Amino acid sequence: MKAICWQGKKDLRCEEVPDPIIEDPKDAIIRVTSTCICGSDLHLMDGLVPTMCVGDVMGHEAMGEVVEAGPEAQALGLKVGDRVVVPFQMTCGECEQCQAGNYSVCQTTNRNSDLAKAFFGDTTAGLFGYSHITGGYAGGQAEYLRVPYAATTLVKIPQAGDDEKYLFLSDILPTGWQAAAFCDIQPTDTVAVWGCGPVGLFAIQSAIIQGAQRVIAIDDVPERLALASGLGAEVLDRSAQKVLPSLKDMTDGHGPEKCIEAVGMEAHGPTPLLSMIDRVQTALKLETERPVALREAIMACKAAGTVSMPGVYGGLANMIPLGALMNKGLTLRTGQTHVRRWSDDLLRRLDEGEIDPTFLITHTEPLGRGPEMYKTFRDKQDGCVKVVLKP
Repeated sequence: MKAICWQGKKDLRCEEVPDPIIEDPKDAIIRVTSTCICGSDLHLMDGLVPTMCVGDVMGHEAMGEVVEAGPEAQALGLKVGDRVVVPFQMTCGECEQCQAGNYSVCQTTNRNSDLAKAFFGDTTAGLFGYSHITGGYAGGQAEYLRVPYAATTLVKIPQAGDDEKYLFLSDILPTGWQAAAFCDIQPTDTVAVWGCGPVGLFAIQSAIIQGAQRVIAIDDVPERLALASGLGAEVLDRSAQKVLPSLKDMTDGHGPEKCIEAVGMEAHGPTPLLSMIDRVQTALKLETERPVALREAIMACKAAGTVSMPGVYGGLANMIPLGALMNKGLTLRTGQTHVRRWSDDLLRRLDEGEIDPTFLITHTEPLGRGPEMYKTFRDKQDGCVKVVLKP
């Protein structure tokens, strides 16, 4: 089959790889009908996530049709022909964390759990296409995908309806929803969102649905700001305005009650000097990320407020304003998204038409153009906001 493979930093290729097979009675094989490039995939492309190996298959946002199911998966109700979305994490459904709804830290599905514990202090769930820290599983930017723990991982969807209606249940829609839910939004709250990429846009949409009085969207890409405005957010163009004083002016001098940092480890600094400091420190291995947006969110947030952090980080970051975090009494909520915690409710909202996620799709391309579209997406060329690949 064809798949997008990691061959080294900034080197992705569409190659022929062996077809997946059933390896465990809980497995299923999915014929992938649609898959996506995610912003966090760019971190892999740019070599910022350790333990990637040459030949690893990329991608963690996929959906398709079950073409084969192991006996235990069948016994739990999964059958050939089911149309499914593949959440980016695998869930066993039985461990302590799954029982608590903390599916992204399932204690069972990461087959390299000792490696994860060495990096993070405890294991995460197994993730598709996202390095060997999270299990080294092949990803979904491919014609076929093996899904371990299939019956408890996959989200069944209706047979009718375009893929694009349901595809983002795999990651970015529940990620934006969780980012807003972690804010515990009250009717009087102003919510500021750093980053109007796909996750940021869904966080904006989710914050509005969850009852925020105001949402302020922060970015410097005109196409993204236009989409944010279309959702009902006030926009703050960081290329034309200084973020922190502007937010103070917009919120009676105290800042927004809730802040969502939807940028992550490759943020750009507000000044060339700060950007240079971060780049030098990453080059010298003194830090592994550029936490510009997180710093701003902490400094901007109103005292006793909440900073929700769906932006992905992988290692060490410097110059985090812990004094502001502590002295203002802020709550910081983080984590990979617990997709199955939100998927049933979001599926209902999709089917009822409350949420239409297709507004952010700007490019639909065949799988073979994946490596090229990675660069288009990374460089924000051709108005690119979200890429869907069709195997």
